[in-house]
Amino acid sequence: MKLLSSKIKNNVLASMIKIIDKKRKHILEANKKDLEAFTKDDQALYDRLVVDDAKVNSMIKAIEEVQAQEDPVGQEISDLTLDNGLKITNKTAPFGSIMIIYESRPDVTIEAAVLAFKANNKILLKGGKEALNSNVVLEECWHQALEENDLSKDWIKLLHLKREETQEFLKNPPEKLDLIVPRGGERLIKFVKANATCAVLISGRGNNFLYVAKDADWLKTVKVIINAKTDKISGCNALDKVLIDKNIPDYEKKLQELQAILTKLEVELCVDEGVGKILPEEKTIPTKDTWYEEFLAMKLLLAEVDGSDAAIEMINEFSGGHSASILTEDKKLAKKFMEQVDSAAVYHNASTRFTDGGQMGVGAELAISTDKLHHRGPLGLKQLVTNKYYVFGDGHVRV
Repeated sequence: MKLLSSKIKNNVLASMIKIIDKKRKHILEANKKDLEAFTKDDQALYDRLVVDDAKVNSMIKAIEEVQAQEDPVGQEISDLTLDNGLKITNKTAPFGSIMIIYESRPDVTIEAAVLAFKANNKILLKGGKEALNSNVVLEECWHQALEENDLSKDWIKLLHLKREETQEFLKNPPEKLDLIVPRGGERLIKFVKANATCAVLISGRGNNFLYVAKDADWLKTVKVIINAKTDKISGCNALDKVLIDKNIPDYEKKLQELQAILTKLEVELCVDEGVGKILPEEKTIPTKDTWYEEFLAMKLLLAEVDGSDAAIEMINEFSGGHSASILTEDKKLAKKFMEQVDSAAVYHNASTRFTDGGQMGVGAELAISTDKLHHRGPLGLKQLVTNKYYVFGDGHVRV
């Protein structure tokens, strides 16, 4: 796709803001059809599917924020002149064509597209069938905004493919793909990795951990655990595992207090052998696989550890590499934990729920990357570009 000026791109976004607001009722009616057709026993997936007035407002806000951000294309990364007179400038450049595969979440149809387009990328949107009606209307909005500004609808395209067709599309894409972002569970990620023929950037599972050190402020700890677990169970930044240092003062009493609070909030608990001795009425961890599981439910695993080294080792073995938090008043210990835990975001005395583009100052996000190449964490506008070297010579030849 050709390079567009910042003015043209921002004009498209200005049109999109007006169109979404004008078609608000149409969007909500389409989403109602999706909600009525939803039959899965999956509260997290249902929550992600819901579009209400507040969600439409957040879509508009996401577009406004991206519109206000500096164009990420053509930004100078480095500029140097070699001894031989060769001038080499490194600048940011679009990826080209991006494909994103995601379940539910009609708002991704807005956020992914606005980011890709502002970064001068074409985007192919493969949303889940459960959000089909919502996504079709949102695609219509995008196409209207593009056509109002004399641009091709091909910049933003919704793919209507079944699983088998998606597999064939990935193996033998009918058009050039430069990057694929699977945004979903382990099955989706494995499916894309097994079939893709271009670069894949993983937006992986959450399975986030929190370690309560022996000197942790208990009031802070309880507050953070409640927020991280119950604020939004469908978020990939929700808390799944809590490791409590068995050397914490009043260990048994605090475990019992935490149990009572979480039970009142209707959080299902499962516990390891150590915690099970203190909370014998709770279910014990059924299999080792539970340690790797992202719950996406009102469910929490409680386990005991003996010191920070054990906690760090367990987190690095079982977590999804998304977010991890330590509750401690010891800044030196917090530094050690944050440096040694291998996650995209590490926290000291804070909820994992902040791993989000808007909360981290990135703005709208395409996904939360758990990969280490080319970026880790929220994928915002600045992260949806690659780079290109511009080399200027005067008949230079290498000798």
